Amino acid sequence: MLLRLLVGLLLLGQAGYGFALFADDAVRSELSLEILPEEVWWGGAVTLGTTMPFGKTPIDIDLNGDNRGNQAAPLLLSSKGRYVWCEKAFRFTFQAGRLRVTSPGNDIRSGRAGRSLRDAFCHVSANFFPTDGKLPDSALFAAPQYNSWIELMYDQNQRDLLTYAHAIVDNGLPPGVLMIDDNWQEDYGKWTFHPGRFPDPQAMMRELHGLGFKVMVWVCPFVSPDCDVYRTLAKKNAFFMEQPGDPAIVTWWNGKSAMLDFSSPAAKEWFTGELSRLQTDYGVDGFKLDAGDTPFYKATYLAHRPLDVNEHARLFGEIGLAFPLNEYRATWKLAGRPLVQRLRDKRHDWGDLAMLIPDMIAAGLLGYTFVCPDMIGGGEFTSFLDQATIDQDLIVRSAQVHALTPMMQFSVAPWRVLDAPHLVAVKEAVALRQRFTRRILKLATASAATGEPILRPLAYVFPDGGYEGVKDQFLMGDDLLVAPMVTKGTSRSVLIPPGRWKADDGQVISGPAQQTFEVPLGRLLFFEREDRPTADAETTR
Repeated sequence: MLLRLLVGLLLLGQAGYGFALFADDAVRSELSLEILPEEVWWGGAVTLGTTMPFGKTPIDIDLNGDNRGNQAAPLLLSSKGRYVWCEKAFRFTFQAGRLRVTSPGNDIRSGRAGRSLRDAFCHVSANFFPTDGKLPDSALFAAPQYNSWIELMYDQNQRDLLTYAHAIVDNGLPPGVLMIDDNWQEDYGKWTFHPGRFPDPQAMMRELHGLGFKVMVWVCPFVSPDCDVYRTLAKKNAFFMEQPGDPAIVTWWNGKSAMLDFSSPAAKEWFTGELSRLQTDYGVDGFKLDAGDTPFYKATYLAHRPLDVNEHARLFGEIGLAFPLNEYRATWKLAGRPLVQRLRDKRHDWGDLAMLIPDMIAAGLLGYTFVCPDMIGGGEFTSFLDQATIDQDLIVRSAQVHALTPMMQFSVAPWRVLDAPHLVAVKEAVALRQRFTRRILKLATASAATGEPILRPLAYVFPDGGYEGVKDQFLMGDDLLVAPMVTKGTSRSVLIPPGRWKADDGQVISGPAQQTFEVPLGRLLFFEREDRPTADAETTR
C-alpha cells in the first residue's frame, strides 16, 4: 500500500498536480465511499445536470445502455478532489451518506488528486481521456450556427433552404454554419439529395457558399430496409444481426431500420466513403451525426466484434473525427476529442431554458468541452406549431444564454416570430458575441491544449466560495462571469466571486458579494475580472 501511494504521489508530482492529499488509486469492480463533510459530486450523464451536484439527496443511475438522450461518460468528480473512473459503464447511487459504484467484471478506479473539483478534473483528464490538441472547425465558434429543423421540419427542400439563408443575411445576422436537417436525403442510408426536393443541389451549395455559409447535412447510422443500399450492405454483413445473415430491424423515432455495425470494417468504410462522396460531389462541408443513442444497441445483437452496447455507440462517435465540421447529440466516452456536443432538444418553456446552464456545466465536467446549447428558443419542433404560444421574451433570453457560451445556434427564424423590439434584442446578443469571438476562440484553443472545460461552474474556479449549487451563472475561462436571465422577469440576484469585477455597464464590484441587478430585455449581465488578467482575457471593445 505504501509503495502504491508513493508511486501515485510521484506520478501526480510529475503531472504538475502536487503531492498533497493524494490517496491510493484503488481498483475494484465494486466501490463504496463515505461522502465527506460538505462534499458533492458531478458526472455520469449530461442530462442529469439539473440534479447535480449529487450527494444531498438519493439518486440511482445506471449508465449501461442508457445515455439519457445526450452525452455520457463513466466518470464522477468531487468538490473535494476525489474521482471515480471506469473504462466501462457503471451504476452509481448516492444514499445515506455513501456513494456506491458497481461495474461487474470491470475495474473501477478511484482516488484523490488534490483538494478541489478542478484538481480532480485535471487529473482524470490527463490520465484517462487526454486531449489530442485538436479543435473542431473554428467556424462553429466564430459565428452563429443556423439549423433548418424548426423552419422546415421534414420538408427540407432547396427553395426554402435558400430562402432561409438569404433571410438570415437580409435581416442583418452574420452568415455562419448552416445545417440542413433530416429528410434532405432520398432515404435513410441513401445519402443523395432527393431529386424532387433538390433539383440542383450543386447550384444550391454554390449559392450558400457565396452567401458566406459553410454547410452541414444531417446523417444517421440507420438504413431503410426496403432500399437497394440495404440489400448491398446486408450481403457485406455490415449490419447488426438477430442471427447470422438476418439483419436486426431497430425501432427508432423515425420508424424501423437496419443499423450499421461500426465494428465491421465494411460498415465503417462504406459510411465514411459516403460522407466523403457528399463532400466531393456536392461540396458539403460537414455533418450533423445524429441517433447514436446507446439504447438502440442491444446486447443480444450479433456484431462483427462482441463489444458492449456503449462501446458500439462510441464507434459511431469516432466517425466524426475524420470531419472537423461535425456535431453530435449522443456520445459515449469521447471526452478530449475535437467533436461538437450539442445538448438534447429542449422545449420552448422557461423550465427547459433553465436547464441549459447546468447541462453545459455537466458536459464540460465530463470532458465534452466543445458544447453547444440546444437551439435558441428550444429544439422541440412541436413547440412552434402554434405561433400564438411563442413567448418572445424567452427567445431573447435564450439567445442571451447562447451569446457567451462556446457556441450559438439558431433554428426558428427570429425575424418570423418576433416583433421589432424583440428582434433588435436578439441581434444585440449576436453583436455581443461578435465582440467576444476572439476571446471564445482563444479559450477553445486553450481547452484543446489542456483539456479543461471552456465553460466552468463557479466552484471549479473558486473552490472555497460555497458556489457548488450555483446553476444559473457560469464562467468562460477563469475571468468572464456570465449571469443570464433564465426566468421570466427583469431583475436577478448575482453571486460575485472574490476579486474586482467590471460589469457590462462599467460598474466595478469587489467580491465576494451578492447583488441584485435590473436586467431589461436587451441586457445580458456579464462581468470581467480586472485584478488578475489571465491568458483568456483580452480587450473586447
